[in-house]
Amino acid sequence: MSIQTRRERERAEREQLIVKAARELAEAEGWDAVTTRRLAAEIEYSQPVLYSHFKGKDAIMAAVAVEGCAELALELRAARAATTGTRESLAAIGAAYTTFARRRPALYDAMFTHMVGLPFATPQAPPALQEAFGEILSAVRPVTAPGEDPGLLTETYWACLHGLTTLMRSGRLPEKAHDQRLQLLIDHFAAGTEAGRATTGRPPV
Repeated sequence: MSIQTRRERERAEREQLIVKAARELAEAEGWDAVTTRRLAAEIEYSQPVLYSHFKGKDAIMAAVAVEGCAELALELRAARAATTGTRESLAAIGAAYTTFARRRPALYDAMFTHMVGLPFATPQAPPALQEAFGEILSAVRPVTAPGEDPGLLTETYWACLHGLTTLMRSGRLPEKAHDQRLQLLIDHFAAGTEAGRATTGRPPV
Protein backbone atom coordinates (compact mmCIF):
# COMPACT_ATOMS: atom_id res chain seq x y z
CA MET A 1 0.00 0.00 0.00
CA SER A 2 1.40 3.36 -1.01
CA ILE A 3 1.81 6.21 1.46
CA GLN A 4 -0.81 8.24 -0.44
CA THR A 5 -3.33 5.39 -0.31
CA ARG A 6 -2.74 4.87 3.40
CA ARG A 7 -3.19 8.58 4.10
CA GLU A 8 -6.42 8.67 2.14
CA ARG A 9 -7.74 5.66 4.02
CA GLU A 10 -6.77 7.17 7.38
CA ARG A 11 -8.45 10.44 6.43
CA ALA A 12 -11.65 8.62 5.47
CA GLU A 13 -11.56 6.71 8.76
CA ARG A 14 -11.17 9.96 10.74
CA GLU A 15 -14.08 11.54 8.88
CA GLN A 16 -16.25 8.51 9.59
CA LEU A 17 -15.29 8.66 13.26
CA ILE A 18 -16.33 12.32 13.43
CA VAL A 19 -19.67 11.61 11.75
CA LYS A 20 -20.31 8.62 14.01
CA ALA A 21 -19.53 10.64 17.14
CA ALA A 22 -21.83 13.45 15.97
CA ARG A 23 -24.68 11.03 15.38
CA GLU A 24 -24.29 9.35 18.74
CA LEU A 25 -24.08 12.64 20.61
CA ALA A 26 -27.09 14.06 18.79
CA GLU A 27 -29.19 10.97 19.51
CA ALA A 28 -28.22 11.10 23.18
CA GLU A 29 -28.46 14.85 23.84
CA GLY A 30 -29.84 16.57 20.74
CA TRP A 31 -28.12 18.60 18.06
CA ASP A 32 -27.65 21.62 20.32
CA ALA A 33 -25.13 19.54 22.27
CA VAL A 34 -23.06 18.85 19.16
CA THR A 35 -20.28 21.41 18.92
CA THR A 36 -16.86 21.16 17.33
CA ARG A 37 -15.28 21.55 20.77
CA ARG A 38 -17.39 18.73 22.20
CA LEU A 39 -16.72 16.46 19.24
CA ALA A 40 -12.98 17.10 19.40
CA ALA A 41 -13.05 16.05 23.05
CA GLU A 42 -15.20 12.99 22.34
CA ILE A 43 -12.89 11.60 19.65
CA GLU A 44 -9.69 12.93 21.25
CA TYR A 45 -8.65 15.03 18.27
CA SER A 46 -7.67 18.67 18.36
CA GLN A 47 -10.13 21.16 16.90
CA PRO A 48 -7.69 22.04 14.07
CA VAL A 49 -7.67 18.37 13.04
CA LEU A 50 -11.46 18.32 13.06
CA TYR A 51 -11.58 21.50 10.98
CA SER A 52 -9.20 19.94 8.48
CA HIS A 53 -12.02 17.51 7.66
CA PHE A 54 -15.13 19.67 8.08
CA LYS A 55 -15.58 23.45 7.97
CA GLY A 56 -17.86 23.36 10.98
CA LYS A 57 -20.95 21.85 12.54
CA ASP A 58 -23.11 22.48 9.47
CA ALA A 59 -20.75 20.48 7.28
CA ILE A 60 -20.76 17.64 9.80
CA MET A 61 -24.56 17.65 9.88
CA ALA A 62 -24.62 17.57 6.09
CA ALA A 63 -22.40 14.48 6.12
CA VAL A 64 -24.72 12.90 8.70
CA ALA A 65 -27.73 13.74 6.50
CA VAL A 66 -26.18 12.10 3.45
CA GLU A 67 -25.36 8.99 5.45
CA GLY A 68 -28.91 8.94 6.81
CA CYS A 69 -30.44 9.21 3.35
CA ALA A 70 -28.39 6.23 2.21
CA GLU A 71 -29.71 4.21 5.16
CA LEU A 72 -33.28 5.37 4.53
CA ALA A 73 -33.01 4.36 0.86
CA LEU A 74 -32.00 0.84 1.89
CA GLU A 75 -34.91 0.53 4.32
CA LEU A 76 -37.43 1.86 1.82
CA ARG A 77 -36.10 -0.48 -0.87
CA ALA A 78 -36.39 -3.48 1.44
CA ALA A 79 -39.93 -2.50 2.43
CA ARG A 80 -40.98 -2.11 -1.21
CA ALA A 81 -39.34 -5.37 -2.27
CA ALA A 82 -41.34 -7.29 0.34
CA THR A 83 -44.69 -6.28 -1.19
CA THR A 84 -46.73 -6.94 -4.29
CA GLY A 85 -49.24 -4.48 -5.64
CA THR A 86 -49.41 -0.72 -5.93
CA ARG A 87 -51.31 0.00 -2.76
CA GLU A 88 -49.19 -2.36 -0.70
CA SER A 89 -46.03 -0.67 -1.97
CA LEU A 90 -47.32 2.78 -0.97
CA ALA A 91 -48.30 1.46 2.44
CA ALA A 92 -44.92 -0.20 2.95
CA ILE A 93 -43.09 3.01 2.05
CA GLY A 94 -45.26 5.01 4.46
CA ALA A 95 -44.74 2.57 7.31
CA ALA A 96 -40.98 2.27 6.74
CA TYR A 97 -40.58 6.05 6.52
CA THR A 98 -42.47 6.56 9.79
CA THR A 99 -40.53 3.81 11.55
CA PHE A 100 -37.22 5.32 10.46
CA ALA A 101 -38.18 8.77 11.80
CA ARG A 102 -39.36 7.31 15.10
CA ARG A 103 -36.30 5.12 15.59
CA ARG A 104 -33.70 7.73 14.62
CA PRO A 105 -35.14 11.14 15.50
CA ALA A 106 -31.89 13.12 15.55
CA LEU A 107 -30.75 11.57 12.28
CA TYR A 108 -34.12 12.35 10.70
CA ASP A 109 -33.89 15.96 11.88
CA ALA A 110 -30.46 16.34 10.28
CA MET A 111 -31.84 14.95 7.03
CA PHE A 112 -35.12 16.82 6.74
CA THR A 113 -35.58 19.44 9.47
CA HIS A 114 -32.37 21.38 10.07
CA MET A 115 -30.74 23.55 7.44
CA VAL A 116 -27.64 21.67 6.31
CA GLY A 117 -26.79 23.29 2.98
CA LEU A 118 -27.41 20.24 0.82
CA PRO A 119 -29.00 20.65 -2.61
CA PHE A 120 -32.36 18.89 -2.65
CA ALA A 121 -34.55 18.26 -5.71
CA THR A 122 -31.79 19.13 -8.18
CA PRO A 123 -29.46 17.04 -10.35
CA GLN A 124 -26.66 18.21 -8.04
CA ALA A 125 -28.18 16.44 -5.03
CA PRO A 126 -25.87 13.75 -3.59
CA PRO A 127 -26.61 10.24 -4.91
CA ALA A 128 -27.90 9.09 -1.51
CA LEU A 129 -30.61 11.77 -1.55
CA GLN A 130 -31.60 10.83 -5.08
CA GLU A 131 -31.74 7.14 -4.15
CA ALA A 132 -34.05 7.75 -1.18
CA PHE A 133 -36.35 9.89 -3.32
CA GLY A 134 -36.16 7.29 -6.07
CA GLU A 135 -37.54 4.61 -3.78
CA ILE A 136 -40.59 6.76 -3.02
CA LEU A 137 -40.90 7.58 -6.72
CA SER A 138 -40.97 3.87 -7.57
CA ALA A 139 -43.98 3.41 -5.29
CA VAL A 140 -45.81 6.51 -6.51
CA ARG A 141 -45.17 6.19 -10.26
CA PRO A 142 -47.84 3.47 -10.80
CA VAL A 143 -50.58 5.78 -9.44
CA THR A 144 -49.57 8.70 -11.68
CA ALA A 145 -52.39 9.59 -14.05
CA PRO A 146 -51.74 10.32 -17.74
CA GLY A 147 -50.39 13.82 -18.09
CA GLU A 148 -49.28 14.06 -14.46
CA ASP A 149 -45.66 14.62 -13.49
CA PRO A 150 -44.58 11.59 -11.41
CA GLY A 151 -41.85 13.65 -9.78
CA LEU A 152 -44.28 16.29 -8.55
CA LEU A 153 -46.71 13.64 -7.36
CA THR A 154 -43.88 11.93 -5.49
CA GLU A 155 -42.87 15.23 -3.90
CA THR A 156 -46.48 15.65 -2.76
CA TYR A 157 -46.60 12.15 -1.26
CA TRP A 158 -43.26 12.67 0.46
CA ALA A 159 -44.40 16.06 1.79
CA CYS A 160 -47.50 14.39 3.23
CA LEU A 161 -45.41 11.65 4.87
CA HIS A 162 -43.00 14.21 6.30
CA GLY A 163 -45.79 16.48 7.52
CA LEU A 164 -47.74 13.71 9.21
CA THR A 165 -44.58 12.27 10.76
CA THR A 166 -43.27 15.63 11.97
CA LEU A 167 -46.59 16.76 13.44
CA MET A 168 -46.98 13.39 15.15
CA ARG A 169 -43.46 13.51 16.60
CA SER A 170 -43.96 17.04 17.93
CA GLY A 171 -47.25 16.16 19.58
CA ARG A 172 -49.26 18.49 17.32
CA LEU A 173 -51.21 15.45 16.14
CA PRO A 174 -52.09 12.54 18.48
CA GLU A 175 -49.74 9.62 17.84
CA LYS A 176 -52.49 7.04 18.40
CA ALA A 177 -54.21 8.09 15.15
CA HIS A 178 -51.06 8.19 13.01
CA ASP A 179 -51.68 4.83 11.35
CA GLN A 180 -55.22 5.92 10.47
CA ARG A 181 -53.90 9.09 8.84
CA LEU A 182 -51.43 7.06 6.82
CA GLN A 183 -54.28 4.79 5.75
CA LEU A 184 -56.29 7.79 4.53
CA LEU A 185 -53.31 9.15 2.64
CA ILE A 186 -52.62 5.84 0.93
CA ASP A 187 -56.31 5.29 0.12
CA HIS A 188 -56.49 8.63 -1.67
CA PHE A 189 -53.26 8.10 -3.60
CA ALA A 190 -54.21 4.56 -4.61
CA ALA A 191 -57.86 5.31 -5.37
CA GLY A 192 -57.18 5.80 -9.08
CA THR A 193 -55.73 2.33 -9.57
CA GLU A 194 -57.52 -0.96 -9.98
CA ALA A 195 -55.94 -2.15 -6.72
CA GLY A 196 -57.02 1.02 -4.97
CA ARG A 197 -60.61 0.77 -6.23
CA ALA A 198 -60.80 -2.84 -5.17
CA THR A 199 -59.52 -2.00 -1.71
CA THR A 200 -61.39 1.23 -1.02
CA GLY A 201 -64.56 0.60 -3.00
CA ARG A 202 -64.41 4.17 -4.32
CA PRO A 203 -64.26 5.39 -7.90
CA PRO A 204 -61.12 7.18 -9.11
CA VAL A 205 -60.62 10.71 -7.82
